[in-house]
Amino acid sequence: MESLVKPFITLLAIVNPIGVIPFFIHFTRNFAPKQQRETARIAAITVFIVISTSAIAGLKILEIFGISLASFKVGGGLLLLLSAVQMLHAEPAESRPQDVEDGTNRALSGASIAVVPLTIPLLTGPATISTVVIYAGRTQHVWELGILVGYGLVLGIATWLALSAATRIGKAMGQTGINVMTRLMGMILAAIAVEVMSDGLIKLFPILGGTPG
Repeated sequence: MESLVKPFITLLAIVNPIGVIPFFIHFTRNFAPKQQRETARIAAITVFIVISTSAIAGLKILEIFGISLASFKVGGGLLLLLSAVQMLHAEPAESRPQDVEDGTNRALSGASIAVVPLTIPLLTGPATISTVVIYAGRTQHVWELGILVGYGLVLGIATWLALSAATRIGKAMGQTGINVMTRLMGMILAAIAVEVMSDGLIKLFPILGGTPG
C-alpha cells in the first residue's frame, strides 16, 4: 500500500470531528451533561465500527455486486470531490440540511442522535466508506489492513475527545476558527480526490495514461 500516512490524512479530512462540533452542540443543547457524554461515546464507537467494517468487508461487498475497484475509485473520488466542495463552503463533509433538521427533531424528542445523523452521515458517510474501501483495495498484506482498522480506532478516539470537549473547543475556536479548519481540510481533500479519480480513470481507460488499450 502507498504511504501509510496518506490514508490517515484523507480519512481525518473527511471525518473532521472538529467541523462537526457546532452540530453536536446544537443537537445536544437540551441534554444533561451525562447524556452529552454518552452521545459522544456512542458516536466515537460507531465511527470505529463503520471504518473497520468498510476496511474488512468492503471489497467483498463490491465482489458480490460485481463492481470493479477502478469504477469504485472514480465514484469514490467524485464523492470525495463533492465533499471537498461542501467543506470549502465550511460545511461538514457529509452534511445535508435535512440531516440537521432530522437531528434536531430527534434531540427534541429525546431519542439518541449519536448514530444518525451525527455519525452517519455527518462523520462517516459515503465518502468515508468509499475512501476506506479504496485504500483497502491497495493493501497487499494483512498487517496493512490492520493499520486501516487501527486508523478507525484512532479516529474514533479523536471523535470522542473532540465531542467530549465540544463546548470548550467551540468557545476557544469560535465559528470562524472552525470554518477555517473545515476549509483547509476541504482543500487537502479536493487534491486527494483528483488523484483517486485519475487513478481509476486510467485503469478504466488506459489510453488516458498513454498506454494502448
